[in-house]
Amino acid sequence: MQRTTGIAALVALTTLAAGTPAFAGVRPEREVTAAVETAALYDDEAGGDADADDPAIWVNQANKARSLVIGTAKNGGLRVYDLTGREVQSIATPDGGRFNNVDIVSGFRLGEQRVDLAVVTDRGRDRLRVYRISASGLTDVTAADVPLLFAKDEAEVEDQATGYGLATYGRYAVVSRRHSTRLGIFRLEEKNGKVTYRTSDTLDLPSQFRLPDGSTWSPCAEPGEGPQVEGMVVDAEAGVLYAAQEDVALWRINLTGGTFSSVPRIVEKVKEYGVPATWDASTEECVTDTAADPGFGGRIAADVEGATLYRTGERDGYLIVSSQGDSRFYVYDRRTNRPVTLFTVTDGPSIDGVQHSDGAAATSVALPGYPKGLLVLHDGENTPDGGRVSSNFKFVDWRNLRLARI
Repeated sequence: MQRTTGIAALVALTTLAAGTPAFAGVRPEREVTAAVETAALYDDEAGGDADADDPAIWVNQANKARSLVIGTAKNGGLRVYDLTGREVQSIATPDGGRFNNVDIVSGFRLGEQRVDLAVVTDRGRDRLRVYRISASGLTDVTAADVPLLFAKDEAEVEDQATGYGLATYGRYAVVSRRHSTRLGIFRLEEKNGKVTYRTSDTLDLPSQFRLPDGSTWSPCAEPGEGPQVEGMVVDAEAGVLYAAQEDVALWRINLTGGTFSSVPRIVEKVKEYGVPATWDASTEECVTDTAADPGFGGRIAADVEGATLYRTGERDGYLIVSSQGDSRFYVYDRRTNRPVTLFTVTDGPSIDGVQHSDGAAATSVALPGYPKGLLVLHDGENTPDGGRVSSNFKFVDWRNLRLARI
């Protein structure tokens, strides 16, 4: 049975004068290069409208060399890569589908077996799509009658305020709703050898904020739309969800079982927080009054996007977040959320850098070629592009970041 938490009432109008960490003593920006890149995906008819977005890393415990990187390509479905960046499988979307985000569930009981799953938000159809993972590839195990995530009927799905961002933990998937502040928790369940799900809890993040000077502010958006969340990651050991509300801030929300269990608090705001802006219907763009910036924001250049964890122990490690507006990545201490460093992925001898990154995935497991772990990043402006819009995924050797605890 669906349960809507009472926390939503507590965050309808939120004062955020505190919560952003102090930046004193943060290490200077680092420049790193990618070790591997995947083939370009082209967002045009000839390329199948494929647009790279969000990666996930599946570690093959039996044979690390056969681990996989799974990436969404929106209308282009899913792409599966080996550790050299070679595409080993391409999976089309169902009719009307558009795959947005992907994450991994380990040890799910399916029939008499424990299996690993790739869970995907199909934002075109407002559903989750689920695939069983093996070294030989992915197999669709989605139940035929899975429910809509947020829409009340198929007519509402057409409006595309559908399932968007995704993060998994245990047997649960946290899903955000496009053009909305809503988050939902969905419990994955077996049904006749397939996988379905049911709503466990929902939470609405704020869309209006009280500023330190006593005024109120809402981020600019097209009329009828709210400030959405996409990038998310769950620290299951700590019972914490990190949710990137694109034009507002990175949030920290406690989880207990399949419920949201705390009032959300800010890890860091975007630079543009509190800056006045208005919607221009003629250009379908927000016009920002930068001269009226009250200085209440943080370092992240909107949008705040892909979030991932690099674990060095049960509670230690790093939280990495994409600052899409300036193509930087911010690193925080996993335990305290204090800022540690920031980095950019720049052009190397044969592989270009990363710009306007949406999704990120990391593992600290030693893999062939990556003895201290792997960071996979979406590159929104792959080059050279030959005159066509191109995107792909970049693989970064964790050793290049030169952080202390590796």
